[in-house]
Amino acid sequence: MHYPDVYIGAIKSYENNAPSAIGKRQVNGVLQLTSLGLEGDEQAEKSYHGGPDRALCHFPREHYAWLRQHFPEQEDRFHPPAFGENLSTLGLTEDNVFIGDIFRWGDALIQVTQPRSPCYKLNAFLHCPQMSQVLQDSGRCGWLYRVIATGNVSGDRTFELMTRNSEVSVAEAVSIAFNMPFDEEQYRRLMAAAGLSASWNKTMQMRLVNRKIEDFGRRLLGSAGK
Repeated sequence: MHYPDVYIGAIKSYENNAPSAIGKRQVNGVLQLTSLGLEGDEQAEKSYHGGPDRALCHFPREHYAWLRQHFPEQEDRFHPPAFGENLSTLGLTEDNVFIGDIFRWGDALIQVTQPRSPCYKLNAFLHCPQMSQVLQDSGRCGWLYRVIATGNVSGDRTFELMTRNSEVSVAEAVSIAFNMPFDEEQYRRLMAAAGLSASWNKTMQMRLVNRKIEDFGRRLLGSAGK
């Protein structure tokens, strides 16, 4: 059984950074999960965060131990919810969660839509200039959900896998999108995964149209070019 720790956050101003809701706090007790996420949770840049296909962010708790081991001088920073996640669990990782998976959580049903795309803001907030690149290269990205049935949820209600709808794990999706050379067959395979978000479908389709992989530099580093 997987019991999630649950986190929400409001938009705040940060020195030398744009306003963000990355700073979350743990919430105990019952919350309402709407089609756009948990009540009380906010998103600052809605073009890139939040929305129906990105209503919840899940980051495996296992990754924090790996990060503390690899960045011992900053180990005090690597504890949930340092990456601005809404949910953290033990036992669910990119390897055993698949695009399109539908989970029952409390009264709600949620569906995995895409891996998280690490961005440069993580570098600033964690004071680690290469953090987004490290997460992307290692495949430790976490993933996002859409809400297909709203309802009451809480940290003492388990995650239960109800339906597996594709054969593409989140780990494979990360590899296809971020860590493989151009591969039309794999892009088509990813687009065929039931439940994949509209934005990831668009990205894969644009690769087929343009015959190249888009530049990751702006997202990872806040500038054009790698």
